[in-house]
Parts: sequence; C-alpha cells; structure tokens
Amino acid sequence: MKNITFGLDTFGNVSLDESGNPVSAAQVIRDVLAQGQLADELGLNNFNIGEHHRDDFAVTAPDTILAGLATTTKNITLGTGVTVLSSEDPVRVYQRFATIDALSNGRVQITAGRGSFIESFPLFGYELADYNDLFEQKLELLVELLKEEPVTWSGSMRAGLSNQQVYPKTEVGQMPLRVGVGGSPESVLRAARLNIPMALAIIGGDPARFEPFARLYKETLAKLGMPELPVSVHSPGHVAETDDQAIEEAWPGYEASFGKIGLERGWGPTSKEHFLSEVYHGSMYVGSPETVAKKIVHALSSVGATRFDLKYDMGPLSHTKLSKSIELYATKVVPMVREMLETA
Repeated sequence: MKNITFGLDTFGNVSLDESGNPVSAAQVIRDVLAQGQLADELGLNNFNIGEHHRDDFAVTAPDTILAGLATTTKNITLGTGVTVLSSEDPVRVYQRFATIDALSNGRVQITAGRGSFIESFPLFGYELADYNDLFEQKLELLVELLKEEPVTWSGSMRAGLSNQQVYPKTEVGQMPLRVGVGGSPESVLRAARLNIPMALAIIGGDPARFEPFARLYKETLAKLGMPELPVSVHSPGHVAETDDQAIEEAWPGYEASFGKIGLERGWGPTSKEHFLSEVYHGSMYVGSPETVAKKIVHALSSVGATRFDLKYDMGPLSHTKLSKSIELYATKVVPMVREMLETA
C-alpha cells in the first residue's frame, strides 16, 4: 500500500483532571485545541472533531474549534467527524468551511454523516421520522454547493435554490468531502452514486467484516464509470507504553461512557469481558504501540483502506493521558505501520 495517511478523531468527551474530577466543558474545548496543535506538531495528516449535543460531550460546534486550529497549526488537514448534516443547513456548512479554508490556507475537509445520536433533531426543530430524507437531500445539495458554481436545486426538506451563487469562494475552487458510513449497503451505494470518498466507522468486531462494503463501493464506482476513490477507517483506541497500562487507563472511561449510552439505548451495562474481547479480537485499538500498529495494519489491509483515523478519546480521560496517547500514536505507531506495510 502506498500513500497511507493517519489522523485523529475526537468527540470532545467531558474529561477528568489528574485527581479524577470532571473538568468544565470550557476546559475540554481548550484541551481539544491543544491536542489538535500537538497532532500538527507531531506530523499527523488529519485532525477531526465530532459534533454532539449532550452533557457527556463538550463540542457542539466543531467548526468553531477548527477555525481556532486553522490559525494555530501549519500543516495538518482539519475536518469534522462528523458534521451531522441531517440537522444542518448545507449552505451554512459550505460558508463556514469555506471561511475555515481561507483561515487555514486550504487545509479543510468536511465529513458529512447522519450521526449516531438524535439530540440535534428536536433541538433544531426536525422530525426524526424524516431521518433518511433529510440526510439524502442535504447531502445532494452539499455536493452541488461544493462545486462552487451557481446552484439550482429543489427538494422537500429545504427551500430550493435557483441559479444561486453562494459565497465565499475558495482559492482552489473546491473543498474535499467525505461521507461517514456505518456499514449499511444503502449508505455505501449513496456514497458511490454521489462520487464521494467513504469513511467507514468500524467500532466493533473484526474490521475484515467490512471488506464487502469496501468492495461494493469500488465495484459500484466502476459500474458508474467513476474513478476509484479512497476508503478511510475510523475506530476507537488508546495507546500507552504497555498493553496492560493502556487497558487499565482506557477501561474506566469506556465503562462510564458506553455504560451510559447502553442504558439509554436498552443495551444494558457494558462488561469488561466485552471490552477485552474488542481489544483482543475486534476494532478497539488499545495497547502498546506495537500491538496497536499490528491491528491497524490488519484493518487497512483487510478493508483496502488508505487512511486510518484513531478516535483517541474513549470516554473520560485526562488531557495528560490523551496527549501521551497522541504522542505514542504519531511517533511510534504510525512509523511501525508504515514499515510493516512496506515489508508485507
């Protein structure tokens, strides 16, 4: 494999200080800014910030933090993970990211997705029953807007546009877009039909089980006469000096975060046995640099992906531990992955 790129994803989990006490949302936001700056300094390719509207995540407006990073970083590509497009206005998404594109000298990327939480629907006045139509229509409009030409578009979920110019224009004429896919064939086919690079969110099980989706995507692009597009992988993890240390640090935050979500969704409490099963056999990249590197090689090779984004906050963890995980990922894991792929 050639031209593999490596990034980080964060949801801005409300974290803990060194004494184990929750820190303020404001401090989490400042810490996310510092973590993005560190990722840039360490030479990673991408830094992506997610969007949530609930008390266990601090970031509701990722583009605002990205604007701050645009003026305090030099090389890293800044993006979302994801922009919840169903409850957004595509015109405003375009305008905000075109502004960040200017501030960063062209280092911006949008990742659009439906999101795995529903809080934004009542918050912004949308009906959950319109979940699929909202995303489908708004994604189609965003694709047209990113061409930076006069837009004529109509749909049932938003007022139409007739030969409408949208500003500001970017210096190079188009911003990159990915679409986040959780693993449904319909989402894969939509990404191919709209000619958008696909980011696979693999948060459980062997990543090899997503190979059929990557194959379907590539085959559909070929049938449509479109050029091959890159496939990315997004998965959670935590890196420490040893496997035992990484597990010890990651488990309490995972238990707190996923335990709460599980209770909300009727899954029941999570167990350490399930956690360890994902660590050892699934898509949780928790361990020493060598352990994590081997798992990333397996994921990239089995799916045929050319980009890996590690979601490095798996629940409440201190800024110090998150920063150390970022450092080990950038300085040890990524070089090991590159070497393993070159010699494979």
